[in-house]
This record gives sequence, structure tokens and C-alpha cells, in this order.
Amino acid sequence: MAVRKLKPTTPGQRHKIIGVFDDITKRTPEKSLTVGKRSTGGRNNEGHLTARYRGGGHRRKLRLIDFKRNKDGVPAVVKAIEYDPNRSARIALLYYADGYKAYIIAPNGLEVGATIESGENVAPEVGNALPLSKIPVGTLIHNIELRPGQGAAMARAAGTFAQLTSREGSYAIIKLPSGETRKVLAACKATVGVVGNSDHALEQSGKAGRSRWLGRRPHNRGVVMNPVDHPMGGGEGRQSGGHPRNRNGLYAKGLKTRAPKKQSSKYIIERRKK
Repeated sequence: MAVRKLKPTTPGQRHKIIGVFDDITKRTPEKSLTVGKRSTGGRNNEGHLTARYRGGGHRRKLRLIDFKRNKDGVPAVVKAIEYDPNRSARIALLYYADGYKAYIIAPNGLEVGATIESGENVAPEVGNALPLSKIPVGTLIHNIELRPGQGAAMARAAGTFAQLTSREGSYAIIKLPSGETRKVLAACKATVGVVGNSDHALEQSGKAGRSRWLGRRPHNRGVVMNPVDHPMGGGEGRQSGGHPRNRNGLYAKGLKTRAPKKQSSKYIIERRKK
């Protein structure tokens, strides 16, 4: 995995750093595993703009990713590594022995032709999905469930991973990519390995147009607005804007917004790093 820095032949190329696609083996997605994606443009069901600075962008198709990995005991062969416009990680196309096809998040080191499985009695090797109770302590994992059978919810972005640090009774203690340490039921499944495309964090768009391709429209700062539109707006001449706040007046930096009596707080052993 690597990135490519372009020569500064134009202003848009000067700061552009893009990923390479050497690991991708198939250009078109599996038709049976794709559905159309509707773009809302930030509007609700009445057509009113409720999320600003969204709209446009390239048309995409959703790939149906198997986050549950519930075909236990059926081996699958990796047929292709593909690009997915809806996420930062690469995806792998699996052909199961019983004829079933599925997409999964491609971990680092997974190659075309490899065989992977899921279930309680499989080896803890890269790409295999098994319960946290069957994974050796210290293993790097991703695609972690929060509740058994719900499907993977944590550590899914490119280059991310969590670490299984210990077990306490029916719970496993894992350290998440954010630095948070929390309990998860040991019956929850996780996939062994690190999510691929780890160099995604090194990429730079180089120009505003690439943000438009992703459906991100130009964003107005609060200090250039009027007081009626933003707490940091107004003032004679150019003003610094005061303490950083959002449009609702809440402090934008450092204010804890997590509910103090949230039900899941009892599972968090150590909060994330600031």
C-alpha cells in the first residue's frame, strides 16, 4: 500500500496526494450485490434543507456489505479486492462453497485466492470472523459487534484496528481506535486483522473540486455571518468571533456532550484520549 504525490504542473496538482489502486483486482462491482443510492442533497421528506452544505457529487452505487458474517462453518474464497466509493476501506468479494456471494471489509494482507471462514471453531487468522471468547488475548481485530448478532459496528474505517486486551467473566475488554477501553460481550464476533488501505490517512485532495465530487458544498464560517445567523457573527470591522460555538450557542471545543446517565457508560472502563 502506498500513496502517489503528483508533480506541481497545475495549482490543483501541487498539493495532491492520492492513493494507488495496485491492490484492486476488479473494476466493476458484482451486480447482484449492488443497489442504487438516492442522494438527498441535505433535504428532508418535505424538501426543506435541514443539513447544510450538501449536494451534488458523483453518482454512487451501494455495495451490500456482510457485517454479520453468520455463515458459520462454510469456507469462502476471496475472488477479488474492489474499490468502494461509500467507505475509505477496500472490500473483498467472497464466493462461499455453497454458491453464496458476499462483500466484506478487506483486512490488510488479504489476497485473492485466500480461504477464510467464520464461526466458533475456526483458526484466529487474518480475515476469519469468530467470537471474542475464541480469539487469543492481544490479537488485533476489527469489525467488532456491540451486541451478538447485530453486525459489526466498530473499527471499520481504513487502517483502523482494536486490540483484545483481557477477559472478565462473560465480557471481553477491548481497546478501541479512539483510545477508549470498554467491555463487550464475549459472544460478539470480530474479524482478525487490521483494516486495509491504511495509507488513506496520508491522502490530500489538492483542490476544492474533489470535495464537490464527494457531495460537499462550500462551507461558510460563523464569524462572517450576521448575529441573527450565528453567535460568532457580527461586529464592526473584522472580529475574532469570541469563544468558538456552534449555531445553537454550545461551545464547540471541549464541551462534553455525552449524556451523564447514558446506559452504556457502565461498560466504558477508560474514556477516549483527548
